[in-house]
Amino acid sequence: MEINIPRGGSGGLPQFKFNKWVVPLIIVVVVFSSVGSVFYTVAPDEVGVVKRLGQYVRTTNPGLRVRLPWGIETVRKVRVQHYFKEEFGFRTKQAGVKTEYYSPEEYGTRRQFYSLGEYVKKTGLSSQDVFLAESLMLTGDLNAAQVEWIIQYRIQDPIAYAFNIRDMQGTVRNMAEAVMRQVVGDATVDEVITYGKDIIEQQSQEKLQSILDELRTGIKVTSVVLQDVNPPLQVKDSFNEVNEARQDKERFINQAWQEYNRAIPQAKGEAEKRIREAEGYAMQRINSAQGDAERFLATWEEYQKAKDVTRRRMYLEAMREVLPKFQRKIIIDENQTGILPLLNLNEQEGN
Repeated sequence: MEINIPRGGSGGLPQFKFNKWVVPLIIVVVVFSSVGSVFYTVAPDEVGVVKRLGQYVRTTNPGLRVRLPWGIETVRKVRVQHYFKEEFGFRTKQAGVKTEYYSPEEYGTRRQFYSLGEYVKKTGLSSQDVFLAESLMLTGDLNAAQVEWIIQYRIQDPIAYAFNIRDMQGTVRNMAEAVMRQVVGDATVDEVITYGKDIIEQQSQEKLQSILDELRTGIKVTSVVLQDVNPPLQVKDSFNEVNEARQDKERFINQAWQEYNRAIPQAKGEAEKRIREAEGYAMQRINSAQGDAERFLATWEEYQKAKDVTRRRMYLEAMREVLPKFQRKIIIDENQTGILPLLNLNEQEGN
């Protein structure tokens, strides 16, 4: 069917002809466009936050879902099962067995929140100091430390994440940097670089989570990890020398304690041994003296009973004890007037 619109004189409207397929084609286009805006897909690690004319109405789970067409309902997909990571003082270029990192020059034009020109204008630093501005901190004992760290977080409340904060990533980074500077500012440089890392990580995570909860961001901080902590490059050599001196000091102290723990127990044991030996010797002498006294008294009593017999017995016992100690024995008669015939003088002279 064709519709003719007549001209209205020389200056009238032009004549249009409408083909019979135009109206059905328009209807098909409208239907397909509405169908395309009705269906949407939510990934397995996401949920869909549905807004109707800008107001939150519901949250949809993963899968194929339906909404009102033509922009009446809009969907913001939030990755609630994904763990996000923010790096401070460095940026990872490619993770792997051998991780590659961006240099300050490479990353200078890739900053996420403002361009390198704005960054230089705000901080007065050059592109060489892009990462240094994040990592250089002042400790509680007025020393400088270059702290590189990582935070990991996930979205716990997708509604709060979608509505309460406009720049969520920038807010997390700013709050994390402020908290880390506060915690490092309350610690000494030795705690930051050596033995206090675990405490700093724990305190930073707790304080950052507290701030994000107050802001109602819907974010759960899962970990804060100090990646690398060093003194500034200008004083690194001197700092290493100080650390080496402290390590030598600790080593000498440990060696002294080791020698002390070896010598003192040994001396105590030797002294205890000497004391026990002296006590044993004293006990032996006392017992021996008591035995000798008792034996003398017993002998005296027997002597009083039979003096001649006791005298002979004592003489024989003495001889039995003394004679075996002599190699040569000469026994002579008491009536013998000379002993020369009994001596072998040649033998004596030869010996």
